[in-house]
Amino acid sequence: MTLRSVFKSWIDHYFSDEEAVILLVVLVLGFAAVILFGRMLAPFLTALVIAFLLQGAVSWLERRHMPHLLAVTLVFLGFIGMLLTLAFILMPLIWNQLVGLVQETPRMFASGQQLLDDLQERYPHLITPDQIQNWIAVAGREMTQFGQRALTLSLASLGNVLSLIIYLVLVPILVFFLLKDRETLVGFTLSLLPQKRTLMTRIWNEMDDQIANYVRGKFIEIIIVGTVSFLTFAFFGLPYSALLAVLVGFSVLVPYIGAAVATLPVAAVAGFHFGMTSEFAYVLIAYGIIQALDGNVLVPILFSEAVNLHPVSIIVAVLFFGGIWGFWGIFFAIPLATLLKALVYAWPRGIQQHKREEAAEALAEK
Repeated sequence: MTLRSVFKSWIDHYFSDEEAVILLVVLVLGFAAVILFGRMLAPFLTALVIAFLLQGAVSWLERRHMPHLLAVTLVFLGFIGMLLTLAFILMPLIWNQLVGLVQETPRMFASGQQLLDDLQERYPHLITPDQIQNWIAVAGREMTQFGQRALTLSLASLGNVLSLIIYLVLVPILVFFLLKDRETLVGFTLSLLPQKRTLMTRIWNEMDDQIANYVRGKFIEIIIVGTVSFLTFAFFGLPYSALLAVLVGFSVLVPYIGAAVATLPVAAVAGFHFGMTSEFAYVLIAYGIIQALDGNVLVPILFSEAVNLHPVSIIVAVLFFGGIWGFWGIFFAIPLATLLKALVYAWPRGIQQHKREEAAEALAEK
């Protein structure tokens, strides 16, 4: 069998149906639009994600016989209330704690140097003065680079005030109309697709519930884990509780890796504040309990539709899509990987089944 015949057989297997070709074009154009015009379309894409999150609440109210416009209005007002709370209460608190952490960094750096000196005195054969000096030099360079990045970010943010205002005004307006005119917009989108879309419908049905369950569940998981972490850290009197809680909450976006990465700053702040005391151990034990409850209790409850992906696939998806689209790429890495898996499994089967259905219809007409 020649290479040409192999390639022709592959084309006939995957792209012999018109719908398969159209689906491929739609996917390529969609990914290209996000990659090339993602920055310009960022307000719309952000509003689309938020509307997708809020649609569940709207549907829940409508199932209880509430008029569509009233349900959209109530959910939208709740969203605005959360946005105002975030803008005027949570963000100033996090910012103040971040400024305090930056100001206290030199003292923490000096404490770390003193701890290394004590370890060198206790274990002179394991830790040498040269190693300590090398560690201090590396830490100093990292702190200098961090300060430079923070200064660059602060200066750059001065020019982004207008963009922030546009987001605060434009995104809520887009969210309202996406919720209010959802049926019209969905109908218009479907009108651009072919009338016979068996393969597309099958793939979408496989993905719809799973994506909705994952996105809304992940959002709820971030809120619950962040809130419980904040209350726990505040109970133990740990400084920068809000800042660390936000970090722990968002760490659930990256499976397996996020929890390990978030452990480092929590342990560092607790160690510098409490020292090697029982309070330090209590904080780490409480943090471990939060992570254990999240992985073994909260995740099974929230994610009723299990994501059947291998851990290696999840990590590769997070690295790949996160590198392309940043935060949103990390957030949607697992749904996108699940979509690709559904495409791989459904594409050839869908085409063959579509052909069998067409043959059965033609036979029935005869």
